[in-house]
Amino acid sequence: MTQTTTLDKFRIPLGNQEIELQQIDHADGGMSLLRIRIREARRFTIFDIDPATALHWSEVMRSWAEAQQDGK
Repeated sequence: MTQTTTLDKFRIPLGNQEIELQQIDHADGGMSLLRIRIREARRFTIFDIDPATALHWSEVMRSWAEAQQDGK
């Protein structure tokens, strides 16, 4: 049995997409994954990513966001 824990859920102001971040733990052990669920009306896009990918993705997003704030 897989255990899913919601970490956060929010809406993006432009486009009104719903983002849900979940931790996925498999009963048989192994690596926990981060599930990113993007809902656009009735359509869902789901990514299950490993910790290394989540760290890389977050670093790029943070760098981009900081650069946008510095440019204002």
